[in-house]
Amino acid sequence: MLAPFPAFAAWRFVDGVDGFEVVYPSPGRLRGHTSAVEDGLPYAVRYEIVLDDDWHTRWARVWTDTLDGPREVVLVSDGAGSWTVDGAPAPHLDGLVDIDIEASACTNTLPVHRMAMPVGEVVTASAVYVRALDLAVVRLDQTYRRRDDHRFDYTSEGDFTALLVYDDAGLVVDYPGVARRFA
Repeated sequence: MLAPFPAFAAWRFVDGVDGFEVVYPSPGRLRGHTSAVEDGLPYAVRYEIVLDDDWHTRWARVWTDTLDGPREVVLVSDGAGSWTVDGAPAPHLDGLVDIDIEASACTNTLPVHRMAMPVGEVVTASAVYVRALDLAVVRLDQTYRRRDDHRFDYTSEGDFTALLVYDDAGLVVDYPGVARRFA
């Protein structure tokens, strides 16, 4: 059983991205903001994610502001793997129940809360992935392998791997190469 969420959490991005993220989690909802500069390109992202009782993403709105101006995208799910993006059916996302926002360490909490992950077993947790700069919505294939109550081996497309460390509430504390929690 995971501990209750704190009133807020905050991360500093590390390595290739300079910036930070702040989230205000509450039961069934994640509301957060990020600001960053990556490869010389600034962006600010705001998100709100609504979850059902089983930790399936049911609705998400993501806003971004870049040099190209502000944009937003709205994603709606039936909780069983069917999605719409800005009201249009998105069959390329069929079967997915989690959302992963590129500019967020926080969204890596969803599979940890949603799935029973026995120690040592690799679990597929592919997600709807929203890119920060252009709000492109794509499928991201990823896996988690639980080492213990606080550490998970994470892999995603492109041979990215990291040992994610979580707190007692299931929020990322350390995401090597991406973000480190400071509050």
